[in-house]
Amino acid sequence: MPNKTPTLPRSSTFTERLHRLQAAFNNEDRVLIIINADPDAIASALALKRLLWRKVASVVMARTNVVNRPDNLAMIRLLKVRLVHLNEVHPRDYNKIAILDSQPHHQETLADLKFNVVIDHHPLGKNNAPFQDIRPDYGATATIMTEYLRAAKITPSGNLATALFYGIKTDTNNFVRQGLIEDMRAFRFLYPLINQNIVSKIENSEFTRSSLKYFREALAKVKIKKDMASVFLGRVDSPDTLVMMADFFMRVHDINRSVAMGIVKDHLIAIFRVVGPRKNAGRWAAEAFGMFGSAGGHKAMARAEIPLSHLDPKLFEKEGALARFLQRRIEQPGRPVRPRNAVSSKA
Repeated sequence: MPNKTPTLPRSSTFTERLHRLQAAFNNEDRVLIIINADPDAIASALALKRLLWRKVASVVMARTNVVNRPDNLAMIRLLKVRLVHLNEVHPRDYNKIAILDSQPHHQETLADLKFNVVIDHHPLGKNNAPFQDIRPDYGATATIMTEYLRAAKITPSGNLATALFYGIKTDTNNFVRQGLIEDMRAFRFLYPLINQNIVSKIENSEFTRSSLKYFREALAKVKIKKDMASVFLGRVDSPDTLVMMADFFMRVHDINRSVAMGIVKDHLIAIFRVVGPRKNAGRWAAEAFGMFGSAGGHKAMARAEIPLSHLDPKLFEKEGALARFLQRRIEQPGRPVRPRNAVSSKA
């Protein structure tokens, strides 16, 4: 069913967008900002919090994920970001809820929440938030939030500017991935305000000792076929580990497609990376796994998240069966699924 709530028109000015955003809040509001914590999402949440300073009663930023990536941990620590896990708060204690750099349909755990504000740069999905600013052609949500700050005539602090700068930098992969002139303008606006030493330290905090075992396992299990590297790691501690592995294999000079897959709690996660004008990671992920769960993303990067209950139990009974099934799906994403391969085709 198509979304009936219109997003802000691209033709609207920064000031018009800002006024509509500000109208969504009042000075008695208790605001909960929900993110899946990565650099772009963290920076965007900080920007919204700054926009709401002295305009609402309180703002709390909550993450839905466990942060394990060393660079993300370094960002949170060095920029003194105050984040709590969503499990530590009660959404009913807040009368306004916003989600940034994501949308409610991206995570099943958010299905029962009523969102007032959605700001994102991923493809539009079904949601009924009264205020939406969804701009999938932007390289980063941090760019959108920088535009709001500029419209409000707010010069971001060094820490906020650094966060936004790094969010744009990572989500555009230094503008190798999809980006617009707006991303570059925001980048140039923020550059004189950032702490370059902090950016350097965050970027150099790539690995922890505990992550080394996954590199060893990934190198032992990786399958390389033509220009594609793929690996199934079994159970891993976090989706961030899979992101790290997918990005790692993209550093091999003749690899243009990378997929890292693993099981996190009761979900199968697959992280896709591609480079090339004729390749589309979002379409690849959707065709491979969309019939089993949530799958999609951008041309250069995408993700699939599948409840294990949506897969055939027989895949878990014989050693190697699940890995072979996953390999077939990514190599032949449009291939019809036989009944023995799936109990459910629910997405």
